[in-house]
Amino acid sequence: MTADTASLSDLLGPWIDSDRNTGLIERCKNAWSKPLRDLSREELATLLRQRIAVEHLLPIAKKRLEDGIDDDTEMFDGELQEAVEYASHAA
Repeated sequence: MTADTASLSDLLGPWIDSDRNTGLIERCKNAWSKPLRDLSREELATLLRQRIAVEHLLPIAKKRLEDGIDDDTEMFDGELQEAVEYASHAA
């Protein structure tokens, strides 16, 4: 497994279900087993705001912004940029 094919499950362990069922939890759960390279901009932004695997996700998110890769998944324009700034300053 390479960093390109690793998932959050590979890096942090399996998802642990909770008795809570919110939209945020569902978004994180859905992203948990995806290869990091396949995460959408919205998933990256959500995970970064939640401070999940920042050391792994921040470089990916910055590269997506740098390359101008837009998958039309952000909840609002600039969501990923805002999450990157938040994660960068909170580190």
